[in-house]
Amino acid sequence: MAYLLGVDTGGTYTDAVVLDEATDSVVASAKALTSRPDLAIGVGQAIDAAIGQAGVAPGEIAMVSLSTTLATNALVEGQGGRVALVAIGFDSADLTRAGLAEAMKGDPVIQLAGGHSHGGTERQPLDVPALEAALRALPAGITAVAVAASFATRNPAHEVAARDLIRAMTGLPVTCSHELSQALGGPKRALTAVLNARLIGLIARLIDACEAHLAQIGVHARLMVVRGDGALVSAAIAREKPIETILSGPAASIAGASWLTGEADALVSDIGGTTTDICLLRGGKPMIDPEGARVGPYRTMVEAVAMRTWGLGGDSEVTVLDGLDGGLRLGPRRLMPVSLAARNYPDLVHKALDFALASDMPPEEGGRFVIPHWRGAPPAGLDAREAVVAARLTDGPLRLNDAVRTRVEGPALARLVSRGHAMIAGITPSDAAHVLGRLDAWDTEAARKALLLFTRRRTGRGEKVAETAEALAQAIIDQLTTQTIQALLESAFAEDNGGWTDPAGLARHSLTAAGLAQHRDILDVSLSLAVPVVGLGASAPSYYGAVGERLRARMILPAHAGVANAIGAVVGQVAMTATGTVTSPGPGIFALHLGSGAPERHASREAALEALEAALTAEASARARAAGVEEVRLSIDRDIREVDIEGQPMFIEAQIRVTAQGRPRIATG
Repeated sequence: MAYLLGVDTGGTYTDAVVLDEATDSVVASAKALTSRPDLAIGVGQAIDAAIGQAGVAPGEIAMVSLSTTLATNALVEGQGGRVALVAIGFDSADLTRAGLAEAMKGDPVIQLAGGHSHGGTERQPLDVPALEAALRALPAGITAVAVAASFATRNPAHEVAARDLIRAMTGLPVTCSHELSQALGGPKRALTAVLNARLIGLIARLIDACEAHLAQIGVHARLMVVRGDGALVSAAIAREKPIETILSGPAASIAGASWLTGEADALVSDIGGTTTDICLLRGGKPMIDPEGARVGPYRTMVEAVAMRTWGLGGDSEVTVLDGLDGGLRLGPRRLMPVSLAARNYPDLVHKALDFALASDMPPEEGGRFVIPHWRGAPPAGLDAREAVVAARLTDGPLRLNDAVRTRVEGPALARLVSRGHAMIAGITPSDAAHVLGRLDAWDTEAARKALLLFTRRRTGRGEKVAETAEALAQAIIDQLTTQTIQALLESAFAEDNGGWTDPAGLARHSLTAAGLAQHRDILDVSLSLAVPVVGLGASAPSYYGAVGERLRARMILPAHAGVANAIGAVVGQVAMTATGTVTSPGPGIFALHLGSGAPERHASREAALEALEAALTAEASARARAAGVEEVRLSIDRDIREVDIEGQPMFIEAQIRVTAQGRPRIATG
């Protein structure tokens, strides 16, 4: 008998499920807190608990599949390693497009002469001496390098040459833009390469943690990873292209929702610690975003499910809005809940909260703490102010006011947090749920103290934010309900076939609010969702009942909703795609661009198309078989672009896409 193990690592919890392959049923599920900096602890606890609950031997696990929201969370929160971008053949204006300047966050950009033309011919030689000098001058702390060259999808020679030199001189991981996408649009390809480079260390640590624990307990099955489009890829590919795992967790949750509920048409809303991810299920399948995955402020060239992601979750930061009336706002930043921090560091948290509550003038940040994510020596590559803050944290967590003692040190701490070196603890919806008795996983008394301290904050009118901890807790939960409803409505307006413009504005419009309230006066206004909402995530039962009532929609909270991502991780299929292009740089010349070398020229259109299709079929099939697929199914899509000149078709360009897919081999015996 074969069993399948699914693992999902989120910002707060790591989930594991065991499925019986013969009966297609869940036989065990377990949760553990995601552990940082050592992800192996949480991964190991979840896996061991699930296998133990299932009562199966580790050797009976025939396949392991991993999904994660860590990459998504990192991009939403602006985290990730320090990177350098090598930009070949781009001018300064190019490097300000597609959000590239914002994504660099002040990290070094190396601009070089070089690049190719649309037809794949070299415009300028690659400036190798300038690259060598720039690499020698790189600052400490760079974790990876991204390389993007002009028209690299037509000829990647300069990206390949730069990659080989960088690896030889620095030993750092290198991401080439042409390896992630064959689409044109240099700045957007460069952005995708930069984000990929930022995530390499994070995803590698997760895969290492999973593989090491599986080997330790005697699970020798193949490890697969869920891609952002829901397909499975090998762990080796996920290491090289971690950007493809953005929306991995949400994509797995969609597969899990479909498997758990059997619903064909529904809005699936998955609430985690950091984000809420919403996708429309039509005919039992999610749509693929034709423009590339958008996560946080970034639009990438990564193919993924058409998912909308909001920085809203059970661990979202609670802030008081500016203005006379005040009000609350949740997210997009994730904090460690005070109740969890108190469970881990009870003496520090309770002593600080008691001191602040006893003070007539408690410090503004008296209920916040800084949790370092390193052990021993501080991380390398810190500037002077970052090093000062890190030195204070060497012996462990501190009150925020003790970690940051001057105004100029605040940005230094923010940089440590953005790089994943530290985390802020403060009040969150999870703490509010503890105070209201909806959760009891951590330290409820610490949550109550922190919320009581927060009630002393004042609105623009000078009034207290709330009178009691319980009143504040309810206000936080109500705000989570409001923001979730806005997110669902925005998704509904965007996906509805009514041709609505400005979905975000409509979701927050006063007429929409009146419709939800079923306004009856001179006007009769009513609004509701016509499809059910599938609520996923461990905290969905705590929050989503009110969401369904306000939307007057059927709310489905399936069994195992808290581990839907882990379930979706093992019910997917491998899908390997290879893409290439044929252009016509001159009369009677047809150039084949595979993305793996210089253009290959043919004398006829059909010869070029046939050669490209054969090469892509071989490439996609080989990659699928390498991922464990025995029975490969092929689908081929041709997009041929021609214009009519005096009644005769004139060839412009053709793109061929070959997809090889199938279920990964299930180990037996």
